[in-house]
Amino acid sequence: MTPTVLLVHGAFADGSSWNKVIARLRAAGLVARAVANPLRGLTSDGEYVASVVSQTEGDVVLVGHSYGGPVVTYAGSSAPNVKALVLVAAFGLDKGENAQDAPADFPETQLSGALQAWTYPGSDLPELTLQPGKYRAVFAADVTEEEAAAGAANQRPAAALGFGEPLAVEPAWRRVPTWWVIPSRDNAINPEYQRATADKIGAKVIELEGGSHSIPVSRPIEVAETIIEAVRSAS
Repeated sequence: MTPTVLLVHGAFADGSSWNKVIARLRAAGLVARAVANPLRGLTSDGEYVASVVSQTEGDVVLVGHSYGGPVVTYAGSSAPNVKALVLVAAFGLDKGENAQDAPADFPETQLSGALQAWTYPGSDLPELTLQPGKYRAVFAADVTEEEAAAGAANQRPAAALGFGEPLAVEPAWRRVPTWWVIPSRDNAINPEYQRATADKIGAKVIELEGGSHSIPVSRPIEVAETIIEAVRSAS
Protein backbone atom coordinates (compact mmCIF):
# COMPACT_ATOMS: atom_id res chain seq x y z
CA MET A 1 0.00 0.00 0.00
CA THR A 2 1.10 3.56 -0.70
CA PRO A 3 1.54 5.46 2.58
CA THR A 4 -1.31 7.62 3.81
CA VAL A 5 -0.42 11.31 4.22
CA LEU A 6 -1.59 12.85 7.49
CA LEU A 7 -1.34 16.64 7.56
CA VAL A 8 -1.26 18.48 10.89
CA HIS A 9 -1.86 22.22 11.08
CA GLY A 10 -0.25 24.47 13.65
CA ALA A 11 -1.45 27.30 15.86
CA PHE A 12 -3.62 30.10 14.43
CA ALA A 13 -4.90 27.81 11.67
CA ASP A 14 -7.22 24.88 11.07
CA GLY A 15 -7.42 21.88 8.77
CA SER A 16 -8.71 23.98 5.87
CA SER A 17 -5.22 25.44 5.49
CA TRP A 18 -4.26 22.14 3.80
CA ASN A 19 -7.11 22.15 1.25
CA LYS A 20 -5.01 23.09 -1.78
CA VAL A 21 -2.24 20.65 -0.83
CA ILE A 22 -4.74 17.83 -0.34
CA ALA A 23 -6.22 18.51 -3.78
CA ARG A 24 -2.76 18.19 -5.35
CA LEU A 25 -1.98 15.00 -3.45
CA ARG A 26 -5.26 13.39 -4.41
CA ALA A 27 -4.69 14.35 -8.03
CA ALA A 28 -1.42 12.40 -7.74
CA GLY A 29 -3.35 9.36 -6.55
CA LEU A 30 -2.47 9.62 -2.86
CA VAL A 31 -4.67 9.23 0.18
CA ALA A 32 -4.36 12.39 2.28
CA ARG A 33 -6.32 13.89 5.13
CA ALA A 34 -5.98 16.74 7.56
CA VAL A 35 -5.88 15.94 11.26
CA ALA A 36 -7.53 18.41 13.65
CA ASN A 37 -4.75 19.46 16.01
CA PRO A 38 -6.32 20.03 19.46
CA LEU A 39 -3.79 22.82 20.31
CA ARG A 40 -3.95 22.01 24.03
CA GLY A 41 -0.27 21.31 24.72
CA LEU A 42 2.60 19.52 23.02
CA THR A 43 2.36 16.19 24.84
CA SER A 44 -1.43 16.13 24.68
CA ASP A 45 -1.48 17.08 21.00
CA GLY A 46 1.30 14.64 20.19
CA GLU A 47 -0.53 11.78 21.86
CA TYR A 48 -3.73 12.69 20.03
CA VAL A 49 -2.03 12.62 16.63
CA ALA A 50 -0.19 9.42 17.60
CA SER A 51 -3.58 7.82 18.25
CA VAL A 52 -4.70 8.82 14.75
CA VAL A 53 -1.52 7.28 13.35
CA SER A 54 -2.09 4.03 15.25
CA GLN A 55 -5.61 3.77 13.81
CA THR A 56 -4.45 4.39 10.22
CA GLU A 57 -4.03 1.26 8.13
CA GLY A 58 -0.61 0.81 6.55
CA ASP A 59 2.33 3.18 6.45
CA VAL A 60 2.08 6.89 7.13
CA VAL A 61 3.92 10.04 6.12
CA LEU A 62 3.43 12.77 8.73
CA VAL A 63 3.41 16.42 7.67
CA GLY A 64 3.43 19.26 10.18
CA HIS A 65 3.10 23.00 9.61
CA SER A 66 4.45 25.51 12.14
CA TYR A 67 3.68 24.27 15.70
CA GLY A 68 2.36 21.15 13.97
CA GLY A 69 6.04 20.32 13.33
CA PRO A 70 6.75 19.52 17.00
CA VAL A 71 3.43 17.69 17.20
CA VAL A 72 4.29 15.29 14.35
CA THR A 73 7.83 15.01 15.71
CA TYR A 74 6.26 13.70 18.91
CA ALA A 75 3.59 11.58 17.24
CA GLY A 76 6.06 9.80 14.99
CA SER A 77 8.65 9.19 17.69
CA SER A 78 7.84 5.51 18.22
CA ALA A 79 5.11 4.73 15.69
CA PRO A 80 6.42 1.86 13.55
CA ASN A 81 4.20 2.74 10.58
CA VAL A 82 5.51 6.32 10.29
CA LYS A 83 8.03 6.15 7.45
CA ALA A 84 8.85 9.81 6.74
CA LEU A 85 8.42 13.29 8.18
CA VAL A 86 7.82 16.57 6.35
CA LEU A 87 8.16 19.85 8.25
CA VAL A 88 6.63 22.93 6.61
CA ALA A 89 7.60 26.39 7.90
CA ALA A 90 8.01 24.69 11.25
CA PHE A 91 9.79 24.41 14.55
CA GLY A 92 12.19 21.48 14.66
CA LEU A 93 12.63 20.31 18.23
CA ASP A 94 14.99 17.89 19.90
CA LYS A 95 14.12 16.17 23.15
CA GLY A 96 13.95 18.75 25.95
CA GLU A 97 13.48 21.74 23.64
CA ASN A 98 10.37 23.87 23.35
CA ALA A 99 9.05 26.04 20.53
CA GLN A 100 9.19 29.23 22.58
CA ASP A 101 12.94 29.06 23.29
CA ALA A 102 14.32 27.04 20.36
CA PRO A 103 14.79 30.09 18.04
CA ALA A 104 16.24 32.28 20.83
CA ASP A 105 19.68 32.55 19.17
CA PHE A 106 18.14 34.15 16.07
CA PRO A 107 16.53 37.55 15.47
CA GLU A 108 12.99 37.75 16.81
CA THR A 109 10.19 37.72 14.27
CA GLN A 110 6.97 39.74 14.25
CA LEU A 111 5.05 36.88 15.88
CA SER A 112 5.34 37.80 19.55
CA GLY A 113 4.15 41.36 18.95
CA ALA A 114 1.04 40.15 17.15
CA LEU A 115 -0.27 37.74 19.79
CA GLN A 116 -3.56 38.28 21.57
CA ALA A 117 -4.30 36.45 24.84
CA TRP A 118 -7.70 35.08 25.84
CA THR A 119 -8.87 33.48 29.07
CA TYR A 120 -11.45 30.71 29.33
CA PRO A 121 -13.07 28.86 32.25
CA GLY A 122 -11.13 25.86 33.49
CA SER A 123 -7.76 26.99 32.15
CA ASP A 124 -4.97 28.54 34.20
CA LEU A 125 -2.95 29.54 31.14
CA PRO A 126 -4.06 31.95 28.43
CA GLU A 127 -4.92 30.89 24.93
CA LEU A 128 -3.41 32.77 22.04
CA THR A 129 -4.53 34.01 18.65
CA LEU A 130 -3.08 36.53 16.22
CA GLN A 131 -4.53 40.00 16.17
CA PRO A 132 -6.68 40.17 13.02
CA GLY A 133 -5.07 43.40 11.85
CA LYS A 134 -1.60 41.83 11.99
CA TYR A 135 -2.49 38.38 10.70
CA ARG A 136 -1.58 38.94 7.07
CA ALA A 137 1.77 40.64 7.69
CA VAL A 138 2.94 38.02 10.19
CA PHE A 139 1.35 34.84 8.90
CA ALA A 140 0.16 35.17 5.34
CA ALA A 141 1.89 37.98 3.45
CA ASP A 142 1.81 36.23 0.07
CA VAL A 143 -1.80 35.02 -0.01
CA THR A 144 -4.74 36.97 -1.38
CA GLU A 145 -6.55 39.49 0.80
CA GLU A 146 -9.60 37.23 0.81
CA GLU A 147 -7.58 34.20 1.90
CA ALA A 148 -5.84 36.19 4.63
CA ALA A 149 -9.16 37.52 5.92
CA ALA A 150 -10.60 33.99 5.98
CA GLY A 151 -7.52 32.66 7.76
CA ALA A 152 -7.70 35.38 10.40
CA ALA A 153 -11.39 34.67 10.97
CA ASN A 154 -10.96 30.87 11.09
CA GLN A 155 -7.86 30.70 13.31
CA ARG A 156 -8.19 28.47 16.35
CA PRO A 157 -6.84 29.60 19.74
CA ALA A 158 -3.79 27.70 20.92
CA ALA A 159 -3.02 27.05 24.58
CA ALA A 160 0.13 28.93 25.58
CA LEU A 161 1.29 25.68 27.19
CA GLY A 162 2.06 24.24 23.77
CA PHE A 163 4.83 26.74 23.07
CA GLY A 164 6.59 26.41 26.42
CA GLU A 165 6.25 22.66 26.92
CA PRO A 166 9.42 20.71 26.05
CA LEU A 167 9.41 17.73 23.71
CA ALA A 168 9.32 14.75 26.06
CA VAL A 169 10.28 11.99 23.60
CA GLU A 170 13.06 11.16 21.19
CA PRO A 171 12.21 13.06 17.98
CA ALA A 172 10.89 11.19 14.97
CA TRP A 173 13.55 12.74 12.73
CA ARG A 174 16.18 10.60 14.46
CA ARG A 175 14.75 7.44 12.91
CA VAL A 176 12.94 8.41 9.70
CA PRO A 177 13.98 10.50 6.67
CA THR A 178 12.89 14.11 7.03
CA TRP A 179 12.14 16.92 4.60
CA TRP A 180 11.84 20.60 5.51
CA VAL A 181 10.12 23.22 3.35
CA ILE A 182 11.39 26.67 4.34
CA PRO A 183 9.77 29.93 3.18
CA SER A 184 12.44 32.60 2.74
CA ARG A 185 10.19 35.41 4.02
CA ASP A 186 8.63 33.72 7.00
CA ASN A 187 7.68 36.45 9.49
CA ALA A 188 6.50 33.99 12.14
CA ILE A 189 9.41 31.51 12.47
CA ASN A 190 12.81 32.90 11.53
CA PRO A 191 14.03 31.30 8.27
CA GLU A 192 17.63 31.42 9.57
CA TYR A 193 16.56 29.29 12.53
CA GLN A 194 14.79 26.89 10.20
CA ARG A 195 17.84 26.53 7.93
CA ALA A 196 20.22 25.97 10.85
CA THR A 197 17.95 23.44 12.52
CA ALA A 198 17.24 21.58 9.28
CA ASP A 199 21.00 21.26 8.80
CA LYS A 200 21.42 20.05 12.40
CA ILE A 201 18.84 17.30 12.05
CA GLY A 202 19.93 16.28 8.56
CA ALA A 203 16.68 17.17 6.80
CA LYS A 204 16.45 17.59 3.06
CA VAL A 205 15.71 21.29 2.53
CA ILE A 206 13.44 22.82 -0.09
CA GLU A 207 13.47 26.61 0.16
CA LEU A 208 10.64 28.63 -1.37
CA GLU A 209 11.90 32.07 -2.31
CA GLY A 210 9.51 34.80 -1.24
CA GLY A 211 7.22 32.42 0.62
CA SER A 212 5.37 33.50 3.76
CA HIS A 213 4.53 31.35 6.76
CA SER A 214 1.34 30.25 4.97
CA ILE A 215 2.99 28.33 2.14
CA PRO A 216 0.44 25.49 2.30
CA VAL A 217 -2.02 28.13 1.04
CA SER A 218 0.23 30.24 -1.19
CA ARG A 219 2.59 27.56 -2.59
CA PRO A 220 0.62 24.29 -2.53
CA ILE A 221 2.27 22.87 -5.66
CA GLU A 222 5.79 22.97 -4.21
CA VAL A 223 4.62 21.77 -0.79
CA ALA A 224 2.71 18.88 -2.38
CA GLU A 225 5.67 17.95 -4.58
CA THR A 226 7.87 17.67 -1.51
CA ILE A 227 5.33 15.45 0.22
CA ILE A 228 5.08 13.27 -2.89
CA GLU A 229 8.85 12.86 -2.86
CA ALA A 230 8.69 11.76 0.78
CA VAL A 231 5.90 9.29 -0.02
CA ARG A 232 7.91 7.80 -2.88
CA SER A 233 10.89 7.33 -0.60
CA ALA A 234 8.70 5.49 1.87
CA SER A 235 6.86 3.31 -0.64
